[in-house]
Amino acid sequence: MAGAVYTESAGSSVEWALLPATETFLSRWGATMIRAMMALSAAAVLGGASAHDAVGGVRVPTAALDTAYFAGGCFWGVEAVFEHVKGVTGSVSGYAGGKTVNPDYESVSGGATGHAEAVKVTFDPSVVSYATLLKVFFTVAHDPTELNRQGPDVGTQYRSAIFTANAEQAKTAKAVIAELTNARTYDRAIVTQVAPLSRFFDAEAYHQDYLPRHLTQPYIVYNDLPKLDALKKQFPSLWVTTVAKR
Repeated sequence: MAGAVYTESAGSSVEWALLPATETFLSRWGATMIRAMMALSAAAVLGGASAHDAVGGVRVPTAALDTAYFAGGCFWGVEAVFEHVKGVTGSVSGYAGGKTVNPDYESVSGGATGHAEAVKVTFDPSVVSYATLLKVFFTVAHDPTELNRQGPDVGTQYRSAIFTANAEQAKTAKAVIAELTNARTYDRAIVTQVAPLSRFFDAEAYHQDYLPRHLTQPYIVYNDLPKLDALKKQFPSLWVTTVAKR
């Protein structure tokens, strides 16, 4: 990134059954649907449901995917961290928090558009919660105590920020920050901005999946690969080797 020492170059099973005495009072369709809803609830608890589960011959959709938006310095490393988190189905580098429509990398890097390099994370909330993603963001993906910089990269485009999609996300983000602050997790104050998302713009194609395509680049080696090691060590139950697709 600009200003860097190394810069960018381009379970258990759950069985549900209706009591026979109760089922006799239900129509066959009603009984089937109740079984379906019970099975769906069990799948949500176990986190093992597929995109659609067949229950009693009925196709039952699972919970919808959700999105989260994080800015924590160069988006290469942040994107790569979330690509290896269980329950994440997509991780896309882009720009958020600015005032210019359709920004490009050069204009964002100059700091004039107001955007931050950010990552859009698509996830299955029945597998991984938004609060858990926040903890990964705060403890692995970046340093939330650095103001308008991350490591060697300096500028407002590298600020620490959470762009929330709704009021519930904002509430959760602020609660996690308060929890980390009260626990004295860091020696310095958390400076992460929590702001509603206005719009997210995908970054150029060459920025997507940058880390796995440049594993020996010095910037990646020194600044981003340690984040993946930290994810494996601090959140071993979340680590997945298979990279999430865009």
